[in-house]
Amino acid sequence: MTQANSRETFGSRLGFILAAAGAAVGLGNIWGFPTQAATNGGGAFLLVYLVLILVVAYPMLVVEMAIGRYGQANPVDSMRALTSDKKTKRLGATVGWVGLSVPSAVLAFYSIVGGWIICYMLGAMTDILGWEAATTWLKGFSVERNLLGTIVFYIFTILIVQGGVKQGIEKWSTRLMPALFALFVVLFVYIMMQQGAVEGLRHYLIPDFNKIWDKKLILAAMGQGFFSLTIGGCSMLIYGSYLSKKENLPKMAMNVTLVDTAVAFIAGLVVLPAMFVAMHKGVQIYAPDGSLLSSDTLVFRVLPMMFDSLGLLGQLFAVVFFLLLTIAALTSSISMLECPVALVGERFHTKRTPTSWILGGIIAIFSVVIVYHFADLFGLVATVATQYLQPFTALLFCLFGGWVWNRNTKLKELEQGFTEFRQSTFGKIWPWYVRFVCPLMVIAIIWASFN
Repeated sequence: MTQANSRETFGSRLGFILAAAGAAVGLGNIWGFPTQAATNGGGAFLLVYLVLILVVAYPMLVVEMAIGRYGQANPVDSMRALTSDKKTKRLGATVGWVGLSVPSAVLAFYSIVGGWIICYMLGAMTDILGWEAATTWLKGFSVERNLLGTIVFYIFTILIVQGGVKQGIEKWSTRLMPALFALFVVLFVYIMMQQGAVEGLRHYLIPDFNKIWDKKLILAAMGQGFFSLTIGGCSMLIYGSYLSKKENLPKMAMNVTLVDTAVAFIAGLVVLPAMFVAMHKGVQIYAPDGSLLSSDTLVFRVLPMMFDSLGLLGQLFAVVFFLLLTIAALTSSISMLECPVALVGERFHTKRTPTSWILGGIIAIFSVVIVYHFADLFGLVATVATQYLQPFTALLFCLFGGWVWNRNTKLKELEQGFTEFRQSTFGKIWPWYVRFVCPLMVIAIIWASFN
């Protein structure tokens, strides 16, 4: 029995879409996107973001998912499968290893933020119960609290990954993602009933067309779209490898893009009106020059202050909000851990449960080191992983997918599940688009991160 046909696949289309969208939906959508929108002119940023998601992120998502489905393996072996030339195979494997470093490095700092969120959620619960000492500790910023939150977050992540594709990732994604949408709707209705919310909604939905051509805004929107879909993060490549050959890959990639973008859009619908509600309550959000005062702590400072000002109902919704953030963080972290787990399992034929715990434990040790040396390491690891490693990996994936992978083989892969791919408009544009346009766009994102 070959690896390709003994390999586990997603049980349903919806399972794949929600799992892959969950991998993309993370704190970048709920924390990063509204913050970027608030900083870059609300509606203008939203409009540019929606355009760039389609012209930059989506074509590259198709490349990553196609490489994974063609290779039917972990990132290293999938990259090796793109060519028959021995030297290029070695180079492909190196690209795969560089790619694998991205989810591991991101998980090392991401799990710490996930831990903060769990602690804030528990803090919101103890606040309702009137346990002041516990609330102060859980909402504080001590090494012990950060350590507890991080470990709990890792345990949740490992427990889901050890279940495998169908019983772990798919099972929980199909539960967590609908819960995410439901919680968003509840929060949106609640916040829109508060004073100042309509003003925030107007700021978010009505674009200032004078700002649309602002270079800073365009690059911010391009970067946000790119990271929102975890391009270069290996998650989409590994999930693509679990996708059935019978599925229409460009259509599935489009569905993932739409769900991910919908979550970012809805997050803006909740967070921006909430900011304006907070401003009505006297919380200062913007500096006199119009810049956002606390972009990094928006989710952890401004929104809890707004919830606190709204009495008991506000406290209940603080629990809902941080539960929502926990779900978003978990749907991403499981895809990050799946990348190294898949590699070790396939290379060494190890059982999934011990592999998940051992690899999760190794990455957790790095997180513990970061927690104890927070000031020196947290910002450094986050910057290296997301601003340098991820776009660089995305560029390598794009160059390999566009230039190294034989054109005919590539088109045949995309014709599986979509027989008329070559005749379609997308099929005619996409091969040269990923060769020339996408690499230039990624280079622009990398250049912007250095400037």
